[in-house]
Amino acid sequence: MILDRIEELLKEVSALTASNAEEIEALRLKYLSKKGEINALMTDFRNVAADQKKAVGMKINELKQMAIGKINDLRAQTESTDWQNNDTDLTRSPYPIGLGTRHPLTIVRNEIIDIFSRMGFVLADGPEVEDDMHIFTKMNFAADHPARDMQDTFFIEQHPNDVTKNILLRSHTSSVQAKTMEQQQPPIRIICPGRVYRNEAITARAHCFFHQIEGLYIDKDVSFTDLKQVLLSFAREMFGADTKIRLRPSYFPFTEPSAEMDISCHICGGEGCGFCKHTGWVEILGCGMVDPNVLELCGIDSKTYSGYAFGLGVERITNLKYQVSDLRMFSENDVRFLKEFEAAH
Repeated sequence: MILDRIEELLKEVSALTASNAEEIEALRLKYLSKKGEINALMTDFRNVAADQKKAVGMKINELKQMAIGKINDLRAQTESTDWQNNDTDLTRSPYPIGLGTRHPLTIVRNEIIDIFSRMGFVLADGPEVEDDMHIFTKMNFAADHPARDMQDTFFIEQHPNDVTKNILLRSHTSSVQAKTMEQQQPPIRIICPGRVYRNEAITARAHCFFHQIEGLYIDKDVSFTDLKQVLLSFAREMFGADTKIRLRPSYFPFTEPSAEMDISCHICGGEGCGFCKHTGWVEILGCGMVDPNVLELCGIDSKTYSGYAFGLGVERITNLKYQVSDLRMFSENDVRFLKEFEAAH
């Protein structure tokens, strides 16, 4: 009977003892966690007769309050004992506590955002867990596009017979662009920073998660020339006034025409070195004019409006700026590595 079990637990709790924090935590989990004894009583409480519910409920509450009080008392006793046994010399001068520093990815991310903000772009954000509709379908990805394969994408829910129902970790921040276009009519001028995920082997040059910043501008009479000027201004702000850019034809499902942009190597000045593989150029981003299909899928009249989009990897820009040779360093939390950026901000 539930009342007998409550009485047994009351006796157990009143006799509890513990000598350290680990034992106290074990007691807390045993009695007060979601899978603990008291929560199990609440499950059985549903089957109690209506005329007994009040009395049983009061006893369960009494047990819970006793358990909380007992565990708090044990914790206070243990902390008091630890303090008395502590051999810290209170007369000793305190250790110097060094100030922390921003992570290099945060430093570069903020710098990129600041540059585009001065050009009139505003921040837009969205969830990292997203549906197929906004990640792929409204970005003009074909139903059989390789990016939809489980080898390339982290799926949370997968529906082979209806890919539009798939739920996944976003593989790019274009989903934020799609939602913005659904909710807002042009003019639109946004940048979308965020973490993205792709099913790749972790090496010095690749990781299963990284950080992107994508940009989108939609208005009347937007041209590729506008895109080129914005990207040239960004490159010179980021890497120096003498930086040159070049655009190479490429392909992306959501832009047409599409291009990849290189900058002149700021290490060798374009002369050729090991960092740029002796070409004098380094790729930094992809871009293009927004495909009319994307505009229509997001509810924007492609006959009236046009736009451009671009996307860059924060790790890539950070590598170029600080010459970090191993991407894994960004996520290993090595304090020695982070200390190298104390003067960077």
